[in-house]
Amino acid sequence: MSTPQNLKLPIPDVLASAICAANRLIQRLAQPWLVQLVLRLAIAVPFWKSGILKWHGFLQLSDTAIDLFTQEFQLHLPGGPYPFPAPAVVAFLSACGEVTFPVLLVLGFGTRFAAAGLILMTCIIELTVPDGWPIHLTWVAMALAIAAWGPGRVSIDYLLGDRNARW
Repeated sequence: MSTPQNLKLPIPDVLASAICAANRLIQRLAQPWLVQLVLRLAIAVPFWKSGILKWHGFLQLSDTAIDLFTQEFQLHLPGGPYPFPAPAVVAFLSACGEVTFPVLLVLGFGTRFAAAGLILMTCIIELTVPDGWPIHLTWVAMALAIAAWGPGRVSIDYLLGDRNARW
């Protein structure tokens, strides 16, 4: 007869094997080039969606975009909030950045520049919508990762020679 001390439970071994197999699968799927591509797409989407709504035609801002920067958006600085200086110019620059930077990111062209532009834009957005910091922090983290590790193999920058990924 077996004593309880001699019984070997197969469940921990099966569980350990399943965890190891899952880890190997995740490591195979989460290749750096794929992670870099997904980061570029993930941060491009919200900026593109916001930017495209600001245009009424080619280089023609919608009235709504100008109204937002004139009447709604305020800079939340100490002693403020304060209105945006030159709201039509700020609206135009914002709309240009929100459309141009995502396109650059998706193509992987001027990727680090585009990521830096989105970091700057996110800082300004944070001053405008301070309660949005959880999502803004996520955007900055994604843009910093792109700036630090580069566009990855699936990019025009890589084809042009930007292979300076920092690991």
